[in-house]
Amino acid sequence: MNTRDLLIEIGTEELPPKALKKLSEAFGRGIVEGLKAADLAHGEVSLFASPRRLAVLVSDLIERQADKTIERRGPALTAAFDEEGCPSKAAEGFARSCGVASVEELERMETDKGAWLMYRAEQPGQSTASLVPELVIASLDKLPIPKRMRWADLDAQFVRPAHWLVLLFGDEVIDAEILCVKSGRETCGHRFHYPEAMYIAEPAGYAPLLETEGRVIADFATRREAVRAQVLEAGEQLEGNAVIDDSLLDEVTAMVEWPVAIAGNFEERYLGVPAEALILTMKTNQKYFHVVDANGKLMPHFITVANIDSTNPDVVRDGNERVVRPRLADAEFFWTQDRKQKLDSHIVKLKTILFQKELGTLHDKTQRVAQLAGSIATTLSANKEWAERAAWLAKCDLMTEMVCEFPDLQGIMGRYYALHDGEAEEVALAQDEQYMPRFAGDELPATVTGQAVAIADKLDTLVGMFGIGQPPTGSKDPFALRRSALGLLRIIIECRLLLDLPNMVQQASAALGDKITAKNVANQVIDFMMDRLRAYYKDSGVSPEVFESVLAQNPTQPFDFDCRVRAVNHFLSLPEAESLAAANKRISNILRQAAEKNIVVPDVIDTSKLESISEQALAGQLKTMAQQVTPLFDKRDYEPALARLAGLRETVDEFFDEVMVMAEDTALRDNRLALLTQLQNLFLRVADLSRLQG
Repeated sequence: MNTRDLLIEIGTEELPPKALKKLSEAFGRGIVEGLKAADLAHGEVSLFASPRRLAVLVSDLIERQADKTIERRGPALTAAFDEEGCPSKAAEGFARSCGVASVEELERMETDKGAWLMYRAEQPGQSTASLVPELVIASLDKLPIPKRMRWADLDAQFVRPAHWLVLLFGDEVIDAEILCVKSGRETCGHRFHYPEAMYIAEPAGYAPLLETEGRVIADFATRREAVRAQVLEAGEQLEGNAVIDDSLLDEVTAMVEWPVAIAGNFEERYLGVPAEALILTMKTNQKYFHVVDANGKLMPHFITVANIDSTNPDVVRDGNERVVRPRLADAEFFWTQDRKQKLDSHIVKLKTILFQKELGTLHDKTQRVAQLAGSIATTLSANKEWAERAAWLAKCDLMTEMVCEFPDLQGIMGRYYALHDGEAEEVALAQDEQYMPRFAGDELPATVTGQAVAIADKLDTLVGMFGIGQPPTGSKDPFALRRSALGLLRIIIECRLLLDLPNMVQQASAALGDKITAKNVANQVIDFMMDRLRAYYKDSGVSPEVFESVLAQNPTQPFDFDCRVRAVNHFLSLPEAESLAAANKRISNILRQAAEKNIVVPDVIDTSKLESISEQALAGQLKTMAQQVTPLFDKRDYEPALARLAGLRETVDEFFDEVMVMAEDTALRDNRLALLTQLQNLFLRVADLSRLQG
């Protein structure tokens, strides 16, 4: 079947930079899905996106659909005709639904299972050109656009006004009107370098034509790499290293069609302001890349990416330097003003800021967090006074002018102001560490004080929101409780903290007092956190069976839980694992049946009642093994303990091969049950290995 290339381009006003990449991918995905639904085979699909266009190039697209044979089975013959052979209403209705005039035009299908009326017809395939317009419209309608806009007095709605439309199939234009624009074969080049219309001879020449004549790099990925390379080169010319943030790189790429990196400078005196504030204002307000020296220290330079290849780049540089200067001056002013009063002077102001209507003000929350952080620090044998002091200061920087202007600097500025005020370094560091981890994979608090405050702050929010009956539901999680729970667990586990989760939840509940109105809050919070922990291990490649085997033993310390999970996960790699897991399941079943029969199992094994060699061997090895692994269990060295217990496999296998546990002699039976109970209890010091069996 003949094929041609298809080019679809929507030309618009400048599209939202932060949404451009997502819009392009969604548009391309919609086109591909539409072609698949229409049974239109094709080759490679290329996406193009720039500030003024969304385009899709489909290679080797077939010119028309294949013909189809349509078959529909109707009512059974017994229901299609009455005793006189006249068509029933069911048969007539089926005929009408198939578009035929009478039942006689339908075929009959007979099989071993019966006979039915059958409609069969040949449906010729439609031309691709006739299908493309609706396919494009459907894809545009599905784009993730929160709020569509109208323009002029037209009925069209889109993210930005549309100006031109290209629908080119091979060398022919597909006639259509989309977004109130007639299709054609002309595109537009760069708004300044080549504003004239450009004639596209054939789809494959689209991107080369735009780049060579129109001064537009239409491919987003290609343009992104061009921006990256130019920015890095500009940094080297400044004898520094340009720092490239991926999200900023995407945004800048979406703002330009012909990128030209230009380096600029600012006064060195601004380097007296915390670097994070300068970097944030350059990134957020100006979309500049900052430059650091070999030691990672901020340099008084920036790199902007222009959308024009100016004949006089010094003018562009001067303009950007003139624009950034007031931004940096504002940051300098905030830094100066904020340091005129101590951080703790803002504590009383926290009484005026509502944290949550039912949970009180930020001052109320701070009081609870300080109490809980101090308790955690005491448990960790850390400095309780530091933890409480850090918690009291933790939200004070929210009252500063710098953080009011740049909310992303909360915690960071608290650290700077606390150090300026002469607070203990660990107290100051905790101002920043309280928010860690801020996102998946982010670093964790390094100081014990920071860990205590971070855990306390997150736990207070979790217990509080569950306590007033507002847990996260579906995709709604306005207080980021899922992130808080996972962050709290990561701190405890990865920082190897010996903290008891139910105990901390109980303390947080007690601090909230009568603000808690929901029932079973502690259980709800712990169950919620276990769900987060389940997801944490799943992402780490740990099987659900391993997690459930540990959860069955209900370890209350997340770090202890983690030690067990790692040990069981390693145990599974041992050759003895499968046999011992099966034996544990068998033991579990036997002991459960004994319990159902109300058999009282002795606490001690009577060695005089060990008849067979195999049970004597198991009892002897069990005693020796218990002496070896118990100290390891006590030190949480679960992995070597399980490795040693794997040595029981052969003895356990022989026991089950040769011994009837549920013997008629009750004394023998009960003694053997006691032996199995002690064996099971030894493994249960780590996990319920029976859960590893399906």
